[in-house]
Amino acid sequence: MPDMVNTSFILDMQPKLYRWSASDKGQTFSDLFNLICDRRTLIEAWIRLSRNRGSQTPGTDGMTRRRIEEQAGGVGHFLDEVQDELRSGRYKPEPVRQRLIPKSGRPGQFRPLGIPTLKDRLVQMALKFVLEPIFEADFYPNSYGFRRGRSTHDALAAVQKQLHPTTHGPSMTHYVIEGDIKGCFDAINHHLLMEEVKKRIRDRKVLVLIRSFLKAGIMIEGSLKHSATGTPQGGVLSPLLANIFLHRLDQRYDRWMPRPREKPTNAAARRQFDRRHGKPTFYMVRYADDFVLLVVGSRQQAEAERDALAQFLWNDMRLELSPEKTLITRPEEGFVFLGYRVVRTKSYKNGNMVGNLRIPVGKLKSLRQEIKKRTSRATLVLPFKDLIWSLNPLITGWRTYFQYATYACKEFSSLDNWLWHRIDRWLRKKHRKTGARKLRAKYRAGQHPPMRGRWRDETATLKQFSQGGTRRYRNRGIRIPNGWNEEELGEDHAMNGAPSFWPAYRAMKSM
Repeated sequence: MPDMVNTSFILDMQPKLYRWSASDKGQTFSDLFNLICDRRTLIEAWIRLSRNRGSQTPGTDGMTRRRIEEQAGGVGHFLDEVQDELRSGRYKPEPVRQRLIPKSGRPGQFRPLGIPTLKDRLVQMALKFVLEPIFEADFYPNSYGFRRGRSTHDALAAVQKQLHPTTHGPSMTHYVIEGDIKGCFDAINHHLLMEEVKKRIRDRKVLVLIRSFLKAGIMIEGSLKHSATGTPQGGVLSPLLANIFLHRLDQRYDRWMPRPREKPTNAAARRQFDRRHGKPTFYMVRYADDFVLLVVGSRQQAEAERDALAQFLWNDMRLELSPEKTLITRPEEGFVFLGYRVVRTKSYKNGNMVGNLRIPVGKLKSLRQEIKKRTSRATLVLPFKDLIWSLNPLITGWRTYFQYATYACKEFSSLDNWLWHRIDRWLRKKHRKTGARKLRAKYRAGQHPPMRGRWRDETATLKQFSQGGTRRYRNRGIRIPNGWNEEELGEDHAMNGAPSFWPAYRAMKSM
């Protein structure tokens, strides 16, 4: 481990950067490079990286955390080299190593993932420490992707709220535009992105550093490819850069959306004013490049906005809206957003039309197919405990993400019943000479709750989808704590208990 120093330096600096940025929307920052090069910043960045399992994944240079720790001088010598390269101007990022990840529910389709070297990840983390609080002060409350303290469930709760009735009557949302940008991360224009960054950052060395990451290139099967667009998915800095670029999309709906640190009643008053004058209003909820646009107006007005949005994306951002996947639907028909099916239906309690979250049939089908793959004949050679260890993370991640769906308990119970019989058949195929009763007596965990009916082998116990039950996600509104804005929100909005960014969603997507 590196020498023990006060690493809280950068953590104490972040709230100050956020306050300075929030206090003046036009302020630019011109002396940031020294913060990035500071050894205390680099040590904190290393601590964050070393906690991540990805630190054992090598980039194009083949270096991993273990190899750095075992080399002469260890981590301390490695950080000294990085600091010296940064300060002398000799530092240049290496090309990222591309890895193709299968897309969930889309056989034969892959998502390119760029894996930077560990040194580049370290510098990107240090850069993110400094840039994130500055731009976080500018981001709109309707943006939820890859932001501190916010999750996919916050975005879903925001959509759900717009479909719920209010004290003034039923929801006025008539149509929903499902946004789909073609290859957003790969199509981000470097020049336009840097123009957005320059609105806040004037430190030339920092700008050069950011541009060098964008121009580093991608190593594909031994061949180096340079691109004029895109931020490689997988980089530490890429999600922040994507949010900075897509911030312009949020600004388009500034008229009807709550602005940063603005009271939500102000935006509601603007929407009400337009509705009284017969104008359509739009409410966007965005998670990175996934977004929905809730329309109060006619279908013709929704179609006109979809066409205007497509033109805006191309003319102002050089992004293309997919005409096949950008659909206009009624909330009663339902639409898919962030893995859930969102639909407006009648409430069983009072008959009012409310927004509900459902588990899509396609997700259930994909889950069963994945479990069938892991319990196929090819896996009969595995010890039973290895099969359990293979299934448990899948069950936990899936249950954690979908536990907020309406009727989730019913779907979970059905999955548990199906999985129990699936494992029962797997065991009988593996031990053909042993009777079913003996197998169940040997591998069933117990007859009393909470272990009744569960499969177990030695110390490994198969988890259940219904384990832990289901719950309703509490809508936290638009004033969500991020660790730097407690003074704005007051003591009632402590960071304690805030959900993690998106691990459950990532587990579900990588299935």
